[in-house]
Amino acid sequence: MRFHLYPALSVRRVARARTGRIGALAAVVALSVGLSGCGTPSGETSGTPATATKTKTATDVIEPLTTAPDPQLPVTVESADGTKVTVASADRIVPLTGSLSEIVFTLGLGERVVARDITATFEQAEELPVVTRAHDVSAEGVLSLEPTVVLADTTTGPAEAIGQIRDAGVPLVVVEPAGELADVSRRIGAVAAALGVPASGDELTARTEARIDAVRETVPAHRNGPALRVAFLYLRGSASVYLLGGAESGASSLLEAAGAVDAGKASGLTKDFTAITAEALAKAAPDAILVMSKGLDSVGGVDGLVKIPGIAETPAGMDRRVVSVDDGVLLNYGPRTDRVLAELIGRLYPEGGGQR
Repeated sequence: MRFHLYPALSVRRVARARTGRIGALAAVVALSVGLSGCGTPSGETSGTPATATKTKTATDVIEPLTTAPDPQLPVTVESADGTKVTVASADRIVPLTGSLSEIVFTLGLGERVVARDITATFEQAEELPVVTRAHDVSAEGVLSLEPTVVLADTTTGPAEAIGQIRDAGVPLVVVEPAGELADVSRRIGAVAAALGVPASGDELTARTEARIDAVRETVPAHRNGPALRVAFLYLRGSASVYLLGGAESGASSLLEAAGAVDAGKASGLTKDFTAITAEALAKAAPDAILVMSKGLDSVGGVDGLVKIPGIAETPAGMDRRVVSVDDGVLLNYGPRTDRVLAELIGRLYPEGGGQR
């Protein structure tokens, strides 16, 4: 898990003191492409724009439960698409999203996983064959691995591929995606039930909730002013897609848990994303900006980010205060969310709460 902070370069203090949504993002990008004709350990930077560099980060690793799971199968579960699915074997599991892979591995069933989505970037999964890329499922690729159960969410597609897998007789369980912290336990429970390990699901849920609660206790008090305003931006420079997150972006819950204000939501943006404009950014007035790492790279880093109209004029742009988080983990809302939240808090409040 890699986090990078591009800290303030001025001594001025800002007066106003921070996946399932990946499917929604993909849909937004697809729409934007159609309209424009174009296409989820830490590190930080310091120094001037000319000398800022990223520090080397630790390898991203899943932490499985210490108790060995023992699937009790067959089980029949209600799939999120309204289908009743009977799972008779968990010997060969194919999770079709990175967030579902994360849950399966953390439950202790990683050795049974035979394929991955491209967003499953943690160490234990990196040698597995990729059968999905940005919600473009290869039914032939999945079926060639002879899975005994396939896990998907409601944003997984195309529908023809999902239908082809089911028509081949493979049990396919659809899970509702996560959009906020409150969805973490539900997602873990749904996956555990489908794989016949409900006790492991309960154990992982308890562990995850306890860790998230403990991290939330570390949020510093706002001693010298209101909460930090943080804007979540979705960027794909190669496709000229520049979006500002609103109330339904999926980032609000994480930002609020970190003691921050979602600047897009607070400015009145009720949708998931809206095109970035100078006017929208001026209204949001973010003190810091949250982005996915690949998105930041796609616009040329912080130097390129501040060239997007309106960015440089915000408090965040003037201070170059940008936090980037790996695409494959930011909005997963799963067993690693406590680590995401802890690192986010550490980057937003590097001085332990005396930053304003």
